[in-house]
Amino acid sequence: MARRVAANWANRVRGDVDVMEAQEIMTRDPACCTPDHTVRDAAQLMQDHDCGCIPVVDEGRRLVGVVTDRDLACRCLAAGLGPETTVAEVMSVSPSCCAPDDDVHFVERIMEERQVRRVPVIDSSGACVGMVSQADVVRAAERSPQVSDREVARMVERVSAPLASARREAEVGRHGSG
Repeated sequence: MARRVAANWANRVRGDVDVMEAQEIMTRDPACCTPDHTVRDAAQLMQDHDCGCIPVVDEGRRLVGVVTDRDLACRCLAAGLGPETTVAEVMSVSPSCCAPDDDVHFVERIMEERQVRRVPVIDSSGACVGMVSQADVVRAAERSPQVSDREVARMVERVSAPLASARREAEVGRHGSG
C-alpha cells in the first residue's frame, strides 16, 4: 500500500514501504519557554525535564526558536552574561523543523545536514507539538526494520562531526599562524 509522506520541502511517495513518522517517536508536548524568560528559567526547565533543548514559543505556542545547553554555555556564560539574561538574547532562531507526519528519514537528514541533535515538530499552524532527539531515532531503530543500525551510526557520525570552520580553526591552532 502506498503511503504519502509530507516533507517540508516536497511531497513524495515511498512506494509500498510503510514509513515511520516523526509523531511515532517524538516527545509530545515538550516543555517550552518564551523569549522573555530568563536563561535561568530555561536551565531550570532543562534540569526539571532532563533535556538539553527547550523550544522557544510565542503566546500561541508557535515556534520562534530553540535554546540549547550549548547556547547557554557559549552565548551566555562564555560571553559573560548572567542568569537574568533573556532567552531572546541567546536562543537559536529559525530552527529546522519537521511536521508530525514527516518520515523519520527526513528528520535524520535534517539532523545530518544542520548538525543538530534535536528537531522540533510543529503542526500546520507552526505550534510546537513535539521534539525528536537522536536518542528517539536510536530507540526507533532498535524496534523497527525501517531505520537501520547503519543509518543511525551514519547520522550520529555526521551530526557529531566538527563543522568545517571548526576544523580549519583547529588546523591553524595546530600548525601555528606564521
